Amino acid sequence: MADGQPIVGRETELAELSALAASPDGRALLLRGEAGVGKSVLLDAAAARSLALGHRVVRAAGVGAESELPFAGLHQLLHPLLPQAAGLDRVTRTAFDTVFGRTTGEAPSVMTLGVAVLDLFALVSGDSPLLVVVDDAHWFDAQSAEVGRFIARRLSGHAVSMAVGVRADLPSAWDAAGLPELTVPALDPRAAARLLDAHAPDLSTAARHQVLAQARGNPLALLELPRALREGTAHGAGPGELPLSRRLEQLYGDRIRTLAAAERTELLRAALDGTGAAPSPADRARHRLRAVDGALAAGLLTVDAATGDPVFRHPLVRSALLQSATPNERRAAHAELARLHHADIERHAVHLAAATVDPDEAVATVLERAARSATARGAAASAVALLTRAAELSPAAGPRSRRLGDAAYVAAQSALLDQAQQLREASDRLAGAHRSPTAVITSAYASLYRDGDVRSAHRRVAAALGSLPPDGDPETRTRLLNLLLAISLFAADPALWTVTDALVDEVPGTSYTALYRDAFGDLARRGTGTRERVQDAFARLGEEQPWDVMRLGVAAYYLDALGDQRPLVRRVADREADSGAVTNAMTLLQLVMLDQINSGDWDAAERTGLRGLDLTAVHGYPLFAQQYHGFLGLVAARRGDLEAATAALNRLDRWARPRGVGHLTQLAEAIGTTAHLTAGDFEGAYSYASGLAAPGTFTPYSQQALRTLLDLVESAVHTGRAAQARAHAVAARDQGLPAISPYLGFLTAAALAMTEDDTRAGEAFERAVAHPAGAEYPFELARVRLAQGMWLRRARERAAARTVLAQAAEAFDRLGAVPWARRARAELRAAGAAAAHGAEGPAAALTAQERQIAELAASGLSNKKIGARLSLSPRTVGAHLYRVFPKLGISSRASLRDALAGNSAEPG
Repeated sequence: MADGQPIVGRETELAELSALAASPDGRALLLRGEAGVGKSVLLDAAAARSLALGHRVVRAAGVGAESELPFAGLHQLLHPLLPQAAGLDRVTRTAFDTVFGRTTGEAPSVMTLGVAVLDLFALVSGDSPLLVVVDDAHWFDAQSAEVGRFIARRLSGHAVSMAVGVRADLPSAWDAAGLPELTVPALDPRAAARLLDAHAPDLSTAARHQVLAQARGNPLALLELPRALREGTAHGAGPGELPLSRRLEQLYGDRIRTLAAAERTELLRAALDGTGAAPSPADRARHRLRAVDGALAAGLLTVDAATGDPVFRHPLVRSALLQSATPNERRAAHAELARLHHADIERHAVHLAAATVDPDEAVATVLERAARSATARGAAASAVALLTRAAELSPAAGPRSRRLGDAAYVAAQSALLDQAQQLREASDRLAGAHRSPTAVITSAYASLYRDGDVRSAHRRVAAALGSLPPDGDPETRTRLLNLLLAISLFAADPALWTVTDALVDEVPGTSYTALYRDAFGDLARRGTGTRERVQDAFARLGEEQPWDVMRLGVAAYYLDALGDQRPLVRRVADREADSGAVTNAMTLLQLVMLDQINSGDWDAAERTGLRGLDLTAVHGYPLFAQQYHGFLGLVAARRGDLEAATAALNRLDRWARPRGVGHLTQLAEAIGTTAHLTAGDFEGAYSYASGLAAPGTFTPYSQQALRTLLDLVESAVHTGRAAQARAHAVAARDQGLPAISPYLGFLTAAALAMTEDDTRAGEAFERAVAHPAGAEYPFELARVRLAQGMWLRRARERAAARTVLAQAAEAFDRLGAVPWARRARAELRAAGAAAAHGAEGPAAALTAQERQIAELAASGLSNKKIGARLSLSPRTVGAHLYRVFPKLGISSRASLRDALAGNSAEPG
């Protein structure tokens, strides 16, 4: 327990957390349990174990008072580390400065901010592993929780682990994070008795039985109920009993009422300000508890061992304070806190509004200013609440109307579409539950294609399907199911797909619906045999209905069966774009564009993308516009136009992530992966790729998890993560990906070759480059040849290496992939090929910092010594060298001196 006493009955949980703390490879763990079950004690134990191993620990705790303050949790977590952010690049530092209100500028996307946090963690963990502990994460503000979920899924390969505690009885943003979970149950009867006897050995037999019966194995109750029995304030349990957490709140409430009024006021201010949840950042004021000896004596507060400050014994004490205070007492406390936070516009406004009852234009004006501040920091959803409250406090009709209009606009931009409609006083979208199935289909298509509102569209369509009678119109059911599949594809949410799968499985017969489900959904687990079914469906396609061609075309793309259908897809796309089913034409043009990207006709792909964007502008289909921008960003990333690729990534992520359009956020991550591979930033590429699929696994219902197979393996190989790379390649083979489609078979063969040991790598590469599907994907084939040439050069087979590398360089030239061609030619020079006349030395491609690091490494300094000299972590130095080696056409430190002098050929 706390205070140095042993933890009773938690051997399994302690072993799991000890393994997490000692793990050399990064991972995250979500602890879930009821209030008082001991999550905080277990997290304390994990932190203590990490510190004992010489690791670093950073902690944060959610608190209800800050749950509406954007990025409050993230600031609390990162504040101890921010001084070290000086070692990061300017873009990363700017992301932190913007969200924490230090500077103004365009708010970074969740992805950009998440990658910035990962970079900071990598820097900090360069010398010793890092454990990140988040307690009471269910009270994290939405923005911090979203960034937290992003980084928690991308810790593999980093020396960073994360332990997160949430209440089982409260919904939270962490519920959909997909993290490994450790459920913390109640203590078993024997352990409960041991704990009670250790802390209350003087209880009578009857009292002991009463406490054990009422506590039901809850450790906090076992510690608190004995005191309540002695004081005569224990609340019994019986029929219709309150949950244990509420009874503990009542117990604390009884103690609060015994305190003097001044002390209750002091505690209330602290509870409303989040005092005592976790250490306060030095640059953020909080109410400090004073003159609280009575609360300490009553067991409502304890003393923090690290700071000596009084802190709340448990979050339920704060809840009890808020429950027991009168409205006037709460308003007076908020007024005092508004004065305390006069320099922090958002906190000041929140407390000022809570202290105000009657309309007040001055307060409404402050709330407007706070909303602008929140929006500038990327917290538009919080701005909606601030503007709505500003409207409520507006004395005159004109300003009230304007502020509601502003709130509606921000809500629409934040994908809070139902709330936006209510604020605009439009028709209630929830009335859709009472509409006919045809009306549901119409409104759901509009929600999906115009607004990207996958969640409410899925809910309405699933409800409509559930309300259909068993003997209902089969055509209506099919249309609803096909729409539900499209929504689920864009959502890429396993929870929504579970509902969709169940509804599809209820339908008998041989319709195309089950085929679409298997192709659009969990392809890694349902895809075997589906390609042949798609080909058969195309063969039996009679009248060229655009919706049938469109859906089968999408299925064919994911299964590498589109090649034979190119003429049909292009013909129907052209026909419908001019005067027909324009919605289907937009999707068909996307298929044409993707086919052009894959086949290497990137100029044509760009023209098709611009044509598609023109259609979306004319007809008003933002969802499709975002897709086209994403595909154009993918082309830019392959070409090496990293500025355009990054802009497309950020645009896509900012639009799709708040709406839950996972299919597009995954496309954004694929763009980030490709852009970083092209730039030679393999550490960055790994961060993106491992977010799409953890090494050795394939995320269910994620199309990009499969299509970035080679990207993850290649980035892992180049960053020294050989075990993760091999695990992923073997998983692809064992999962049966080659049986799903030729393209996945080619990627699997390439991944196995890149990770094979030297005795078998030569044959594996030959199998990969000879794979029949390789010729259909010239960019990927050239990358495999580049990897093969690099291996041949290291194996001292220089003549063979030059042949393969020349093929790779020529392919990259034809494609217009300039950075890749440059890398292939650097490898060619390293293999002994003569440099082109007038060619620039490879060292000229280095940045100033890369050149500095390379020169220090060439002088014989270790990564640790270089890092000490340049104020960088050894891991960051290593990441720079991984980018330097391919630019110089070398693969080891031994060749650095010659390469920097202008002779890039390695010895031997």
